[in-house]
Amino acid sequence: MLKYLKKYWFFAILAPLFMVGEVTMDLIQPRLMSTIVDEGVLGLSNNNVGDLHLVIVTGLKMIGFVTLGGFFGVTSGVFANICGQNFGNDIRKDAFRKIMSFSFSQTEQFSTGSLITRVTNDITQLQNFVIQCMRGFVRTFMLFGGGIVCMLTLDLSFGVVVACALPFVLICVVYFISKANPMFSVLQGKLDRVNNVMQENVAGSRVVKAYVREDYEKERFGRANGELIQTQLDVLLLFSYMTPIMNVVLNLSIVAIIKVGAIGVQAGGVTPGNVMAAITYISQILNAVMRMTMIFQTISRGVASGKRVQEVLVCEPVIADGNFEGNTEVKGKITFQNVSFSYPGMGGEKVLDNISLTIHPGETLAILGSTGCGKSSLIHLIPRFYDVTEGKVLVDDVDVKEYRLDALRSKIAVALQKSEIFSTTIEENISWGNPGASESEILEAAKTAQAMEFIETKSDGIHTFVSQGGTSLSGGQKQRVAISRAVLKHAEILIFDDSTSALDLKTEAKLYSALKAQHAGVTKIIIAQRIASVRDADRIVVLENGKIAACGPHSELIRTSEIYQDIYHSQLKNGGDINE
Repeated sequence: MLKYLKKYWFFAILAPLFMVGEVTMDLIQPRLMSTIVDEGVLGLSNNNVGDLHLVIVTGLKMIGFVTLGGFFGVTSGVFANICGQNFGNDIRKDAFRKIMSFSFSQTEQFSTGSLITRVTNDITQLQNFVIQCMRGFVRTFMLFGGGIVCMLTLDLSFGVVVACALPFVLICVVYFISKANPMFSVLQGKLDRVNNVMQENVAGSRVVKAYVREDYEKERFGRANGELIQTQLDVLLLFSYMTPIMNVVLNLSIVAIIKVGAIGVQAGGVTPGNVMAAITYISQILNAVMRMTMIFQTISRGVASGKRVQEVLVCEPVIADGNFEGNTEVKGKITFQNVSFSYPGMGGEKVLDNISLTIHPGETLAILGSTGCGKSSLIHLIPRFYDVTEGKVLVDDVDVKEYRLDALRSKIAVALQKSEIFSTTIEENISWGNPGASESEILEAAKTAQAMEFIETKSDGIHTFVSQGGTSLSGGQKQRVAISRAVLKHAEILIFDDSTSALDLKTEAKLYSALKAQHAGVTKIIIAQRIASVRDADRIVVLENGKIAACGPHSELIRTSEIYQDIYHSQLKNGGDINE
């Protein structure tokens, strides 16, 4: 983590230096007060005659030192916060950048809620840790060490009190910190759980309401939140025991200082002002030890959070960049060579088994099959959302692993099964994959995707703002916005992963007709559940249990493939769709 502080080394040095100045002013004060008492009030060196002038001058010095100390403290705080906030900002951006490079499997491994916690709460704990090290750590140890030295210079007999109190105090600190340390990692894990439940319920609010599961989800959130609160209470309860114990030790130490001081005053070796100064110093010493506990608490949380953030920062993306820039003579060709695929953590169970297939430039290929047969898994291998377990996937006769990821994915436009809509305008949602597109290009893409039918009914047209998750749009409207986005990208390969399931057959037919007329040279892969959606494709691949069961045009498959015939007869009657 130190590399993130290097950019702000100037502030990282100035903050503790100014804190040293503030603490020095604090340590000077008791000495000046001792002078006021002994000389200004009691006049011990002037035949017990007080000196008002000395009181005023020394008092003004004290005010001046307090003012200077305040300036040092404020300046130290400013520099520490500049350093800490920028440190956190840089780590947060790097962590987010790393998360964006993760494969789907890596994101699932961490979980969305955990990643949110790490980028927000954990990095905030790290910021607090850095600021505490620059200010609190310096202040505490200077007051501790400086207070002991200053008190011993008053009279060595005061050292007896410090020697008796410190071991007991340090044992208490070590005990409580050792008990609390393991709790902080557990605490962050509980926070992950709360964020996970919250994220799932916000994203799936429609399903929760549709199945009337609000009460169940409230209980689930309550349990997760209750576990978080209980862990926090365990930590706070542990430290709540320490404060009274430390206060007892502090007060007993003050009593001991007064007793030792009284003996010294009677013996003539110690002055009343020295006793008062010693009381202030012992208070500073023991308060520093108490603050030390809070500092170690912050440090412990910072270390626990730092480990969690480090796990993200050092995690190397499974999908690594190649070197090929993507310039090829062939445009839109896809080849699967003996491809097998298993999802990570599935025990090697094959989702796809020895797939060999070539999709020619400009061809429209449909993929049909039962749920779970591997349709989406197959097309996810093309833009490298996942990597093959065995075999190769080639785009334009080049292995996808050799491409730079941005070069490979710039060739491909994908409309996924779940339409991801962002909380911005319809225009920006469509232009998301092609930010430089003009308004006329955006409208043309929307027209191709049959989205203008509903966009024109909106008062603000394409400038209509869409709510988070696209909840202000229907399922079919969201799909058409997502398809418009894919069309606008002007990619060589266009993939529809069951992205027309919410469209009626008439709208879907218009969409495919427009694509055929306006994007004839684009390679199109269509995953669908309905034969009516794919019957006009150049070829149809029938998948069964992760293998290609049949491949050919509709006219051929209806004669040669029993699986295709079963699907056809289950969906169609007398050549017409059941749903018509």
